[in-house]
Amino acid sequence: MTADGTTPATGPQARAVVLLRRPRLWLVPTVLTGLLALLLSLLYMGGVVSPQQDLHHLPIALVNGDTGKPPAGQRQNLGTQIAAAITSDSSDDTAQWRTLTRAEAQDELDSGKVYGALVVPADFTDSVTALTTTHATARPTLTVLTNPAKGSLGSSLASKITTTAAQQASRTIGERLTAAAPGADSTRKLLLADPVLVATEVGHALGDHSGLGLSAFYYTLLLVLAGFMGGNVISNGVDTALGYADNEIGPWHTRLPTVPISRTQTLLLKMLMTAGITVLSVSLVLLACVSALGMDATHIPLLWIYSYCASLAVGLGVQAINAAFGGIGQLVSMFVFIVLGLPSSGATVPLQAVPGFYRFLSHFEPMRQLSDGVRAILYFDARGDAGLTRAWTMIAIGAAAGLLFGFAMASYYDRKGHRRLTPQPA
Repeated sequence: MTADGTTPATGPQARAVVLLRRPRLWLVPTVLTGLLALLLSLLYMGGVVSPQQDLHHLPIALVNGDTGKPPAGQRQNLGTQIAAAITSDSSDDTAQWRTLTRAEAQDELDSGKVYGALVVPADFTDSVTALTTTHATARPTLTVLTNPAKGSLGSSLASKITTTAAQQASRTIGERLTAAAPGADSTRKLLLADPVLVATEVGHALGDHSGLGLSAFYYTLLLVLAGFMGGNVISNGVDTALGYADNEIGPWHTRLPTVPISRTQTLLLKMLMTAGITVLSVSLVLLACVSALGMDATHIPLLWIYSYCASLAVGLGVQAINAAFGGIGQLVSMFVFIVLGLPSSGATVPLQAVPGFYRFLSHFEPMRQLSDGVRAILYFDARGDAGLTRAWTMIAIGAAAGLLFGFAMASYYDRKGHRRLTPQPA
């Protein structure tokens, strides 16, 4: 550097304090950063901040197994009366009660179609009637079945709804029993006022290493991140290797000779490399989660194939978006695959407990499709009706859409003569 602050190679050097006085330098970073912070806050918190308020039509099974005869002066047994009262209640739409047999309810618990169940046992009427006599041997019981495979929050919401319904039924029955036994002593009146015991059991059990029903979500997130980050790393690496981007690591800077290549051929190269490198990335994800950390998992070969296809579909989508949008492609793909995907996945907060905007996104957002398939493989014995069939279909549609969109845009740019220019210093 010479005495006047210049170097023979570069000329006068700009100073940061001088550049800070330029309003245009501040404008774009300030606006984009502010918008990103605002959008991230609204989108992330908007999906989880009020699940109780947004809860509508959470699917819950209602099993009336009561085979007892109707009490004297009544047309129906108590189980039928309870089921009718619950399903006809129009004052609360938080639950979508599905009247099923015990076997049907278990099948829907095992396929993830319901978040829980309320079961009225076969001897319910007989055990309630016995309370007014000297033949009572045990308190009548209503059983609440939970489904932790649907996520801890979803299972908790269903448990709360079913427990509240069972307690309301107990109070209603208690009022009738108390009125029918006016001469009962204080201890007996206390029993008759709330006669039904509510027992909670696990309807579809998970292993101890399933993250309380959250391992499927985090495993899905790993697949999405592997595809997203891998796609961007590959894209940047190819651009650097072909001489269309600088390579800077600390003080070291290199620029390789520019390889003449069309946008279409560049995209093809990136996608082929994505297909190859994804084999390694998903293998390491599966190895780390299952072998190193001990995550509960079955159907390992199927899980690996599914993981590869899921992560590859994300990677191909990232390459297509980068090819179409250029410099802001990484930002666009972040919103498509992560920012909008997390709150609309239904993996942590049930879709029935999020605002309608997120339920709309869930029909096509990749993370919801992928998480349904992972959950089916990990928790529901890889059943197609547990979400795996739909997940495979959406992966195929997503991959095809990424290929069509990416190559259509790259071909369009090539036909228009929009060549990738090598930036030169001023």
